[in-house]
Amino acid sequence: MHFGIDHPVVVFVFTFAAMWIAGRVGMLLARWHRPDQPDVREAFNVVQGATLTLLGLIIGFTFSMAIGRYDQRKNYEEAEANAIGTEYVRLDLLPPAVASKVRPLLISYLDERIKSYETTDRSQISAVDARVNDLQTGLWNAITPAAHERPDPITALAVAGMNDVLNSQGYTQAAWWNRIPTSAWVLLVAIALGCNLLVGVGASRLTSEPALMLVLPLIIAVAFALIADIDSPRGGMIRVAPQNLHALRASIPNT
Repeated sequence: MHFGIDHPVVVFVFTFAAMWIAGRVGMLLARWHRPDQPDVREAFNVVQGATLTLLGLIIGFTFSMAIGRYDQRKNYEEAEANAIGTEYVRLDLLPPAVASKVRPLLISYLDERIKSYETTDRSQISAVDARVNDLQTGLWNAITPAAHERPDPITALAVAGMNDVLNSQGYTQAAWWNRIPTSAWVLLVAIALGCNLLVGVGASRLTSEPALMLVLPLIIAVAFALIADIDSPRGGMIRVAPQNLHALRASIPNT
């Protein structure tokens, strides 16, 4: 569903080509009907200015949406590291036999969560997700017998911490799925095409300076590519690095 949007370079190339074509179409249309009359030109300039203003507002709003989702993914990465680190300490509250069984599983789970953030190969994502799900099941199955054997507030604290670990992964996954809606992209592209069409009509006298017709398509293509880059959890260059998870892993000795 987000194949193209997950590749900002593709977004840039497609957007630039589409906007440039729309501008050229506008110039061709202007040859058939030139708005040279003063009153028509004035009205045209008002429509063109309002459309460009609307495009700028929508691009800004979409960029704000992408930034908000990026910040949300960063916050959940930090929360997930805190939940795993807290539960690792709380394992000392459990019987030694249970703690020694759960601790290696929790470390393996932490390693897989780091891989989940860093994996960009689509062929490997499903395998990493499957291992994460298996480890979640193993962690819960390993800790629940202690809750049945010793149902006291101390054990409940360790069980609640494990529940936070599992929930934090679910919140993170939901944040990664929370992308800019496709309908918003369609609306954005449609308005941008209309703006370039109007600019082409208005710039019909500038056929001797074709380079000027590249400015608006280039600016729009760069803006769209940046939005797509920030909005994509795995594609592009701007991604959430699991720095908190790495820091936690470095603080935990191998067992």
